[in-house]
Amino acid sequence: MRYKLKTKNRKINHGSITLLVVIFAGIFVLIFGGTVGFIFTQHRLQNKKADLGSAIQIAEAGLDYYKWFLSHYPDDLKDGTGTAGPYEHEYSDPEGAPIGKFSLAISGNSVCNSVSSIDITSTGWTYSSPNLKRTVKARYSKPSVAEYAYIIDDNVWAGGDRVIKGRYHSNGGIRMDGENDSLVTSAKETWNCTPSFDCKSPYEVKPGVFGAGSGSELWHFPSELIDFTGLTLDLAQMKYAAQNSGGIYFPPPSEIGYPNGRGYHVIFKNDGTFNVYVITRLGRVYSYSSDEDWHWSYESISRESFYNNYTIPSGCGLIFVEDDLWVDGEVKGKATIASADLIHPNVDTNVWLDGNITYTTLDGSDGLLILGENNVRIPLVSPDQMELRGIFMAQKGHFGRNYYTETGWNRVPWSLRSYVKRDTLEITGSIVSKGRVGTQWTCGGSYCSGYANRENSYDRKLMSAPPPMTPFTSDEYKFIDWNEKQ
Repeated sequence: MRYKLKTKNRKINHGSITLLVVIFAGIFVLIFGGTVGFIFTQHRLQNKKADLGSAIQIAEAGLDYYKWFLSHYPDDLKDGTGTAGPYEHEYSDPEGAPIGKFSLAISGNSVCNSVSSIDITSTGWTYSSPNLKRTVKARYSKPSVAEYAYIIDDNVWAGGDRVIKGRYHSNGGIRMDGENDSLVTSAKETWNCTPSFDCKSPYEVKPGVFGAGSGSELWHFPSELIDFTGLTLDLAQMKYAAQNSGGIYFPPPSEIGYPNGRGYHVIFKNDGTFNVYVITRLGRVYSYSSDEDWHWSYESISRESFYNNYTIPSGCGLIFVEDDLWVDGEVKGKATIASADLIHPNVDTNVWLDGNITYTTLDGSDGLLILGENNVRIPLVSPDQMELRGIFMAQKGHFGRNYYTETGWNRVPWSLRSYVKRDTLEITGSIVSKGRVGTQWTCGGSYCSGYANRENSYDRKLMSAPPPMTPFTSDEYKFIDWNEKQ
């Protein structure tokens, strides 16, 4: 009996060991299988990531290819085929082995019958994972003045109250006492700083950029000269485009029944239209400017007559006025408005910013370029808190506000003396001025006229889609916007 019991027990123990072996073997198989599956999945994932990385590199190669193509054939938006896209090209690795393709979609953005920029959409993929595609889109254009807060063709002084956000360039010398957060560049290595810049008489030789302002690590001089003549828009071409390419042209008031007309007043409205008035009487005030000295300035509208309401043309938002211009309002859409007299060779017109100029939205769909053949000025009677949005270009003169005084023989009338000193001027956009810019005046080192506080910021949204016929700072095309389409 004892012997049989032991035999039975040994059989039971042997069966338990076999069961445990089977269990552990199953666990091992599960773990091994899971590990192999995990390794395989990770391998596939890594291959997928590698193919996705290669796909975007191939897509970017498509952008580079068409940049090269346009440098040789600048007017060809059909990849040399003469047919509509998309256009596929094979892409090879550095050893020359084909690894994938990119597909291109090309579209030109035309304003007033001329191409202003080119949009290139490139989709890339590998042969090993043709369903894993990456798409990038870029805008290819010449860089415009919209990249700058200021471009000035003269010596300039940015006062201590100034806050400037964006590139600041002068072909002359710069005294920078304000605060800047971007490049400040002068084309001069040295310049003769005169007492009008608070330097000693008759002048002091100063570096291209100097002053007490912050951000001096961003000051660079001498920098490349920006050809102001090259920036100058062809006024005859603008007039032609306004008359023949879908823009709007306004002749001298005498030609439309106003023999005593003194200019036009344009008020932009938030519905995409603008009202036009013919000015028939102007008030005058005594003022000083560096180019005209003390003079009577005919700048305030005393009487005007409503002429008509117009819609900003969608295909060519160009407005050309053959006389002096007063402008204000709220802009909806993209527009360029120019003031010039091409009929009388010895007459250069001016623009007066008669009030706030704003946009209906800040998403980039609104924009304005104001061009004065001579000056672009803020008059004496201006808002205490003034807001200006747009690109303001004084082609032969300067952007600024004249000097007005409350005292002395040349003082303004009593009823207007509260306007001599204003509080805050906020400009979002770009100022392009042939002459020295100034919106604040000091007397004996103390603020005495103009705006006490001034802030300037360039408009990032106008860089990639500026208003019609915005001047370029270079003839070389470059990518001004890039993003990946999800």
